[in-house]
Amino acid sequence: MIDKDNPNQSEVNQAADAADTAVQTVAQDASTIEDEDLDMEEVQKLYDESFGNIQEGEVVRGTIVQLTDDFVIVDIGYKSEGQIAIREFRDEQGIVQAAVGDEVDVLLEMHDDDEGEVVLSKEKAEKIKVWDDISKIYNDEGVIEGKVVSKVKGGLAVDIGIQAFVPGSQVDLRPVRNLESLIGRSFEFKILKYNKKRRNVVLSRRAILEQEREQQKSKTLETLEDGKIIDGTVKNITDYGVFVDLGGIDGLLHITDMSWGRVGHPSEMCQIGDSIKVMILHFDRENERVSLGLKQLKADPWTNAADRYPVATHVRGRVVSLTDYGAFVEIEQGIEGLIHVSEMSWTRKIRHPSKILSVSDEVEAVILSIDPDRKRISLGIKQLEPNPWDVIAENYPVGTTIEGKIKNITDFGIFIGIDEGIDGLVHISDISWTKRIRHPSEVYKKGQEVRAIVLHIDKQNERFSLGIKQLEPDPWQSVPERYPLGSVITGPITNVTDFGLFVEIEEGIEGLIHISEISKEKIKSPVGQFQVGDQVTSKVINISPKDRKIGLSIKKVEEQEERTHYQDYVNGAKAATSNLGELLKEGLEALRNNASNDDA
Repeated sequence: MIDKDNPNQSEVNQAADAADTAVQTVAQDASTIEDEDLDMEEVQKLYDESFGNIQEGEVVRGTIVQLTDDFVIVDIGYKSEGQIAIREFRDEQGIVQAAVGDEVDVLLEMHDDDEGEVVLSKEKAEKIKVWDDISKIYNDEGVIEGKVVSKVKGGLAVDIGIQAFVPGSQVDLRPVRNLESLIGRSFEFKILKYNKKRRNVVLSRRAILEQEREQQKSKTLETLEDGKIIDGTVKNITDYGVFVDLGGIDGLLHITDMSWGRVGHPSEMCQIGDSIKVMILHFDRENERVSLGLKQLKADPWTNAADRYPVATHVRGRVVSLTDYGAFVEIEQGIEGLIHVSEMSWTRKIRHPSKILSVSDEVEAVILSIDPDRKRISLGIKQLEPNPWDVIAENYPVGTTIEGKIKNITDFGIFIGIDEGIDGLVHISDISWTKRIRHPSEVYKKGQEVRAIVLHIDKQNERFSLGIKQLEPDPWQSVPERYPLGSVITGPITNVTDFGLFVEIEEGIEGLIHISEISKEKIKSPVGQFQVGDQVTSKVINISPKDRKIGLSIKKVEEQEERTHYQDYVNGAKAATSNLGELLKEGLEALRNNASNDDA
């Protein structure tokens, strides 16, 4: 039946022609049947039965007979062809993937015998077929290919004809941090479970990888042996090394076995996914542990380092590390030398190498010593210039008077600038012959110009000793002349101790009155009996200019005074006795004279 209002009249006419062809074919069969004495009713019955086997909802195979702008006409062997919207044949780029003569599976959605209308669907047929495939693959424990289309909560969405789900834990053998990187890629998957009614399918790629890994592992274990060089793939990178997939089994390439030189972090030498050639250092077959080495593929550069870097050789290198005590310089890959802070300057006191060097600096240095067994090289950069201490003694011989500014003041003395980078030390004990100085800052200030005399130069230890007090004669040398033994002096008490009294003789010179020289009477302590500032008179009883000591005695003064008083007393008694005798003599003479006069 032809609908005049149908815009696709030509398509309908074509469908009618096809139906007539089918009828003619059946008629030819009927003629054969007539030969077998069958009537027309039986022919019609056979004709109806030939199309009655196709049911709505059934997937059948048909042949594309025509393409239009909107439809694809498919012959499924029914009374009339069916049509499918052409969009069902377009790929992702919008290109129609169909041609006349192609066979295609379609779903018979609806057919109307009266109208001759047949509605087909390729997409729905494919989905039905997918579920059939899913069921079969699941039961046969096979694999299915799918394309990752997006990242979803907890995993990935995969197109296998229908959308399936891959949990994040089933994507790979190890957790994948960037799941987005897999979008658009196709993989094979195992079907873990499916539910057609709920239309969900759960897939696993990990199950396939584990199976492949076990197969690879068995083969790899048969070939592993110590010393063998093998290819692998970097699988994971940690702070302490790299895990390398050797084919079903992982080996550890420790950071210390990656290079003969310094490696800050394993990621400096390789990245995940890199192909790498390594040597098997040790294979523990029982525990299936493999230790790998990379540097062992090259000769140890320290083997003949002593021949290539003899002492005094000038070398160039790159600063790779700084520590509190020096800088490490890479001379070549695998060989580093240390420039100690003490070898950085002849004169400057380098507190930290960062004051003059930085990491990555290119430097020239001198080989000071080399120990290949301990893999150590000592370097120096100050040796690139003449040592100023070699000529300092010639320029400033002992006894030379110098003048300079005070560079620094410490508890133990003052530093005076001599030459560039060379300071001389005036120890606190060499500031004054006589003054008791508790701290040099009491007398001097930083930047002050002072004069001093060279006392000693220690080239080996780089020490320059100066003295200020030596500019004047030592007053202690003339003390015996100025204060000879037996001299009586008077001065203030400067200190009172349990063992005696210190008395100032003159500025900067003190004498000690020992407790045993305080009094003839035995005393336990002078503390409390004497006060600082009290004036006392004492006698010099011993002198030692070398030790800068003067011994004084109050007791000796008192004893001298007692002897003087006694002598005066004795002398006075003698004088008194002599006068009495003369008086008696004179008296007797007077009596005699009186007696003579009386006689007369």
